[in-house]
Amino acid sequence: MKRINEYKKLFGVEKEIDLKMLKKSYRNLVKEWHPDKFQAGDPKQEEAELQSRRIIDGYHFLVSMAPETKEANLEAYTETITNAAIADYQHKGLLLEVTFTDGTTYEYFGVTKKTYIKMINAGNLNRFAKRSIYPKHNYRKSKRHLQEA
Repeated sequence: MKRINEYKKLFGVEKEIDLKMLKKSYRNLVKEWHPDKFQAGDPKQEEAELQSRRIIDGYHFLVSMAPETKEANLEAYTETITNAAIADYQHKGLLLEVTFTDGTTYEYFGVTKKTYIKMINAGNLNRFAKRSIYPKHNYRKSKRHLQEA
């Protein structure tokens, strides 16, 4: 949740993520913080490189959570959570990362430790997740994939 709020603040996003507005804000920030804008040896050049990486990461992160992106990928997401079993999962802070047997990985935000403990103690992980994780938490597809042995 902290990462979401941090990126939303960076791009000036108030509530719902609007791709047009996000793209415009992204372009303006990139123009402002592009490393080539500063001459070699300028102390701001190093800061600009870090800031531009942060802007690019934030943009891709927010685009992956935008309603338009979710809607475009809804069929694949539904297919995954319906037909693929949970292969692996990790919980850190309020982030639950779930890797499915089809190789896709999704991150769920706002999953409390209490909910996570209930999940690992549930008799059936998939059924618990379908009832208590998937419909209640904001998610995004992660770029990481299940590695085959």
